[in-house]
Amino acid sequence: MKVVVYGATGKSGSRIVTELVSRGHQVVAVSRTAASQPAQPNVTAVNDDLSDVNKIAAIIQGADAVVNASAPPFDDTDKAIGVNQRLTQAVQQVGGTASTGPRLLIVGGAGSLFVAPGVTLRDSGHLPPEWLPIVDSHIQVLNNIRNSSINWTYFSPAAFFEPGQRTGTFRLGKDDLIFDTAANKSHISMDDYAIAVADELETPKHQKQRFTIGY
Repeated sequence: MKVVVYGATGKSGSRIVTELVSRGHQVVAVSRTAASQPAQPNVTAVNDDLSDVNKIAAIIQGADAVVNASAPPFDDTDKAIGVNQRLTQAVQQVGGTASTGPRLLIVGGAGSLFVAPGVTLRDSGHLPPEWLPIVDSHIQVLNNIRNSSINWTYFSPAAFFEPGQRTGTFRLGKDDLIFDTAANKSHISMDDYAIAVADELETPKHQKQRFTIGY
């Protein structure tokens, strides 16, 4: 399988690249700092800043899947909205539909997950105010991709999404936040998240859906 990973030198993107390569897949690792991409077999490093639909389309041409693990600047989180719109347009440009062409998997956010009937994490009052801009941007990304005509997947991590151990033991869900009662928090390591990304790309179970992960 050929997979294009945007944000390939970032915290989650680099782990997704490593996981895919470990399974024998061909990866195009795209970032604004491709020169810093570690040399790995079956990895081609490419520079791109996701600003031009035609360039994105040229990069993803012939891919089986595209993963967007890029992150917007903290002081302008709405850039994530435009980036994912351009990725969607590029997938359409290379022939992507609900059933053909590359699928797009977005590394999303947890804020739109439900913590109680009809209550999202964003609206629960538990999030620090400084987190709300990125939460709201991710919610708009999810709303937009739900209305697209391509084969998409939006993958929400748990509330705490950080580098950690690769355990291979986790739970998957759909729209409800997964909470670890033993640890008294909602969390997942980026390393285990990468396993679930590769699993989903290899054996699709959440096409045109959002799903989530946690311990």
